[in-house]
Amino acid sequence: MKTAAPIRKIFEGVARRPQMFRLFDRHNQRPDRWQTDVAPLYNGEWFEIDEALYDYMLDILPPLWMRGPIFALREFLTGSTTSIFFALRIDGKPRYFHGYCDLSDPYSVETMRAAIFERGSQPVRAMSREERLEHIWSSTADAYRGYAGDRFPPAMQGQRTVMLWSGTNGTVLKLLDDLTDDEIAAKLPVHVRHLPNIAA
Repeated sequence: MKTAAPIRKIFEGVARRPQMFRLFDRHNQRPDRWQTDVAPLYNGEWFEIDEALYDYMLDILPPLWMRGPIFALREFLTGSTTSIFFALRIDGKPRYFHGYCDLSDPYSVETMRAAIFERGSQPVRAMSREERLEHIWSSTADAYRGYAGDRFPPAMQGQRTVMLWSGTNGTVLKLLDDLTDDEIAAKLPVHVRHLPNIAA
């Protein structure tokens, strides 16, 4: 039985056009890029866009389907996974989102819609540790992020890494999941650095 991918926010704020296209390809450096199925990496990821990008993506090709303000991109990322675009009214305001859903699961689109709505309806702007790490990964240039290679112990190989500036040791490579709270704060943009923590 296939297990549904966890739904996760991967970028804080509203992505502009260059950011959106970078987010579409945020796993391009993955190991064994042509030998492994990319769907598990992308399924469940979502981020906010603006109305102009929502309209732009709607106009590129006729959608695979459109259900009210939600439509599926005709070109699949891989297998049964494709881009879904949402226009949702949250707290009385229209907002727009992109997510990757596996259409072989008939509940995936509604599950993501509900998760985005719930996350977007929280009264206080905040970020979980996981969202902070995903934002760092999403916004770090390719030259400064990658995957652990053979210099790491076998159990760590293939995990995501980022470059850090360590005053005394210069530039160091560290597993993304092992960043300390101070290292996370240093890697985040100033406008989100001091947001309160929320439970994952």
